[in-house]
Amino acid sequence: MALDIVIMAAGKGTRMKSRHPKVLHQLAGRSLLGHVLGTTAQLGEHHCWVITGHGADAVESAIAGTGAVSVRQMPQLGTGHAIQQVVPHLADQGTTLILNGDVPLIEAATARALAQACGGERLALLTIVLDDATGYGRILRSGDAMGGRVLGIVEHKDANPRQREIREVYTGMMAAPTAALKRWVAALKNDNAQGEFYLTDIVAMAVEEGVPVVATHATDDTEVLGVNSPLQLADLERRFQRRQADTLLEAGVRLADPARFDLRGTLAAGQDVEIDVGCVFEGTVTLGDEVRIGAHCVIRDAVIGAGAVIHPFTHIEGATVGAGALVGPYARLRPGAVLGEQVHIGNFVEVKNSTLAKGAKANHLAYLGDATVGERVNYGAGSITANYDGANKHRTVIGDDVHIGSNCVLIAPVTIGAGGTVGGGSTISKDTPPGQLSVARGRQVSIVGWTRPVKAKKG
Repeated sequence: MALDIVIMAAGKGTRMKSRHPKVLHQLAGRSLLGHVLGTTAQLGEHHCWVITGHGADAVESAIAGTGAVSVRQMPQLGTGHAIQQVVPHLADQGTTLILNGDVPLIEAATARALAQACGGERLALLTIVLDDATGYGRILRSGDAMGGRVLGIVEHKDANPRQREIREVYTGMMAAPTAALKRWVAALKNDNAQGEFYLTDIVAMAVEEGVPVVATHATDDTEVLGVNSPLQLADLERRFQRRQADTLLEAGVRLADPARFDLRGTLAAGQDVEIDVGCVFEGTVTLGDEVRIGAHCVIRDAVIGAGAVIHPFTHIEGATVGAGALVGPYARLRPGAVLGEQVHIGNFVEVKNSTLAKGAKANHLAYLGDATVGERVNYGAGSITANYDGANKHRTVIGDDVHIGSNCVLIAPVTIGAGGTVGGGSTISKDTPPGQLSVARGRQVSIVGWTRPVKAKKG
């Protein structure tokens, strides 16, 4: 049976107080609309339509390459009007599943159950019972019981005081028989307080035609909460992060405080992993067994080997850290950094596009860019690889067991021979032989009788 999925993403989001389209605001490092598209990707074969309006160019650019097709709603005259725009593109038969681009955490299982409840024959509504139903359309049933037959939906702004006491609400998501949906939306009228075409009016049409109207209940309000303001976005962010934290805790990860944890991607963790407060994980991150992450680290697209310790305030992106390595505090590993086993990278050390072999150490205040560093190298404080000549990057090669003194400049391309030592304060621009001391610095001179200048007295 054909499945068409329509995602409503045309709204302006006035309460967001932003120049950006509401559905492109970020939750856990991904746009609200991106979350919904991620859900639809799990629903098997289908056609997906995204209804755009406010900020249409930006929204359409964001969905390029996802397989979804945009349909513009100009002007925006309500939810029913939005569906009228997409009707010509829908299949003649089957089921149309309607989701909201600003309701990001709908679960695939819930969306699938909603489509199955329709089955191409029934109008299926996704509902939930809320303690505070302000702003939501209320479900009208025959009798007062939840099991009563669904008769219609009344929008909050059109509801009378008694109807506003109803706690069962419409989430804005439904699944309808496509052929009937086309017929119903063509008959919509805008004789309401807002002068808009309400999609919810099709419920009464279905009842009048004798088409069964069923309700599928969501049990977790987090997956049906919409975002209309920065306050709601922040609330949903914390709910989502707590859900992810709980999943990791259940898997055995030790989080010092699950309320101070952010995952904006995927995190795979081995046994006995410990994560302190305030850490942010982005992209795809893998932590080996017994890894310890100190407070306030930011780690993106990285692999951290077993037993490694990442000390507080370290930033890691696009890097690999070997087993048993020590990194930080206040270190930065940039893309292309590959640390071998037992490597030490200390405070205020930056590594970019460089490999450090087993046991190498750069313990403080240093820069390694475009370098190949051998085993057991000791790289001194204040030393740098001068890898850029103003036009091109060049590589520095440091052999095994080299000792680089403090405050050295290695001007690439250059090779430091294995077992060699570079004296502190040296500027090395030529290859050095293995096993020898290399010193390149100005001769020290003391000038007899020299005095410091003094400030001129003010008149």
